[in-house]
Amino acid sequence: MSIGTFTIRPLEPLQDAELLHGWVTHPKAAFWMMQDARLQDVEREYMRIAADEHHHAYLGLHGGEPAFLMEKYDPRYVELVGLYDPEPGDVGMHFLVAPTDRPIHGFTKAVITAVMDELFADPQTRRVVVEPDVGNKAVHALNEAVGFVPVREIDKPEKRALLSFCTRAQFLAARGATA
Repeated sequence: MSIGTFTIRPLEPLQDAELLHGWVTHPKAAFWMMQDARLQDVEREYMRIAADEHHHAYLGLHGGEPAFLMEKYDPRYVELVGLYDPEPGDVGMHFLVAPTDRPIHGFTKAVITAVMDELFADPQTRRVVVEPDVGNKAVHALNEAVGFVPVREIDKPEKRALLSFCTRAQFLAARGATA
C-alpha cells in the first residue's frame, strides 16, 4: 500500500505559526520542548530560525496537506557547537510529525525517509547528524530504521541527547539500495 506523495516547502513563520503551535504544544510533541509555548513564542522561534543563515525550517505536505515539520541546520554553528567534531558535509536535522486522529501505519517512517531523501538530494550532504533526547526511544528506533548509528550520549543545555550519524551509504543500505 502506498502512503502517497510528500512535498516540502520553506516554512512561512507568520503564516504557519498557528498550525505549528497546535503541533508543538500537543502531548505527542513533548520531546519538542515547547509544551507551554504561546502562539507568539512559536512565531518568535520560527522567525529566529528564518533569520539564521545556518538553520532552516520546512513544512512537509502529504497529498498537499500539512503533515510534518522539518528543520535542517549546520552543526558547526547551531545546536552542536563544541559537542562533537563536525566533518565536511555534516547536516543536522529535526523532524516532527503532526498529531492526527487517523494514524496511517508506517507514516512516520515514510516521513523520516522523505526528510532523509530531501537532505541527501543535496550532493554536498555527506552525513546527517541528529541529537534526540536519550529518553525518546520511539525516535531512536525510527532513526536506526533509516540507517542512523548511535555514537554517544552528549549533554546539551536543554537535554541529555543521543548523538547519532547516518551517511548516504548507510541510508541507502537501510532502504535496501546500494550506495
